[in-house]
Amino acid sequence: MALQVELVAADRSVWSGEATLVRARTAEGDIGIMAGHEPILAILAPGEVAIQGSGSAGLTATVTGGFFSVDHDKVTIVAEQVEVAAGSGTR
Repeated sequence: MALQVELVAADRSVWSGEATLVRARTAEGDIGIMAGHEPILAILAPGEVAIQGSGSAGLTATVTGGFFSVDHDKVTIVAEQVEVAAGSGTR
């Protein structure tokens, strides 16, 4: 079972695809999301977002804030600014 993940910045789509794990920092602390996670809506704190791709390269990025939503194995991350780490894949 995989997650459908979309990471967007205010000015562009950064990454979308299937993933097995998404890690991020929220205003309430670090969170890890896998398939089957309960729905959540959280404020995204400045820090690192790591997406472990399902059968393909994932992504590690630094974000400056925004929000994080999980519903029915769909993860949406909307960040004010996103800087992709060197060597991370984008799609």
